[in-house]
Order: sequence, then structure tokens, then C-alpha cells
Amino acid sequence: MAIPTLKAPRPAQDIPPLLEGDRLSRDEFERRYEAMPEGTRAELVEGVVRMPSPVRQEQHGGPHFHFITWLGTYAVFTPGVQGGVSSTIRLDMDNEPQPDGVLFVEPGRGGNAFIDADGYIAGSPELGAEISASTVRADMETKFTAYRRNEIREYLIWRVAEKTFDWYVLRDSKYESLPPSAEGYLKSESFPGLWLDPAALMRGDKARVHEVLQQGLRSPEHAAFVARLQAAGT
Repeated sequence: MAIPTLKAPRPAQDIPPLLEGDRLSRDEFERRYEAMPEGTRAELVEGVVRMPSPVRQEQHGGPHFHFITWLGTYAVFTPGVQGGVSSTIRLDMDNEPQPDGVLFVEPGRGGNAFIDADGYIAGSPELGAEISASTVRADMETKFTAYRRNEIREYLIWRVAEKTFDWYVLRDSKYESLPPSAEGYLKSESFPGLWLDPAALMRGDKARVHEVLQQGLRSPEHAAFVARLQAAGT
């Protein structure tokens, strides 16, 4: 009887490269992504590969830095909440996006997302955010649909060139614009105390953005949220 021979692993150079616009399953996307050169950035949105263009400082790099500073400060003062920058999320079988920013409650404290065995975020984080310059259409259409369907509760889009900040909340399976408070602030419903002065953010007033966030972190609702998270983790 002939002895079966094992096939040698397929060389990485035989794996097709990722290309903008490819339609792939999530498994095939991950296989090709792992074979790409170090430093390649790509995401899968509604089954289509997206590969971001080089980042300009004024349109994306600088705004992204200041925005993440705001989200990160909130996470520092809110035990039980984690955040990420351009982290890959295994959202569903057609979507593996890399949001510019993400916040999620730890699973042991009632959150929907978790870190899987491969080190990726899996499931639906409570908040996803995008800094939109060259990606406005995708962020406002395909990602909007994918995030809504996967029940990401809040979706923030800063359209830098248009000087517009959109904050959507999920209500009855639909995204609705979060109305500003009497002071003109946007206040998260999923993360009490996460307050933003969008006008200050868009004009580059970092001190004012930080001041308003500190007001939110000192609010009774933030204190109550932290207490709930701590109780859930015991």
C-alpha cells in the first residue's frame, strides 16, 4: 500500500497579496493579511478590503492624536473600561475593521467585547470612532451599516475637512444623532462622564476639551458608573 505523503505548507510568496477592493471572506482576508509586509494596514468592511492611504498630519495624524488623548484620559479614570487605537476587531464574518478609536467595557463587568485567543478584539465594543479625511464615504456608509448591524452602541465620526463632528447612538436598531446638552456638550450614554465640547475639538482648543472632560469625570453619573463597574467585577 502506498504511503501518503504530506503536502508541504504553501510558501508565503504563493499567497495572493491584499488589494484595495478585493472581496474576501474574513478567513481569507486574515490569511493574506498575515503574509503582507510588516507595516501594511488593511481592514475588511462588508466583505471588501480597504487599505488606508498615507496619513497627513493636519488631516488625520494630529486630529487623531488629540482625539485619542481625550478617549484615553477617560479610560484612565474609569476602571473596567478599555480602549484601543486602530485595533483589529473581529466583528462578524464580513467585517474586520480597524477603527481609529474604540472603547469597551471589560467582559467581566458586563461588556460585549473581549480579547480572543489570538489577541484581537472580538464581538461588539460599546463605542467606535473614526477620524475621516479620505475615508468619509466609507465611514458614513459601509462602516455605518456594519457598526449598526453589529450593535455598536455609539459611533463617532470626525469629518476633519468639513469641520463636522457626528455622534450617533443606537436606538431601536437605528443610529440617531446624539443631541447636545444645554451647554453645547455631547455626553455619552454608554460611558457616563465622557463629555465633549465638539466646537473646541474642531478649533483645536485642547485645553478646553480637557476641561470639559474633567467636568464629566467629576459628575455624579460618572461616579455611579465607576461604582457599578467595580461591583460587577467583584
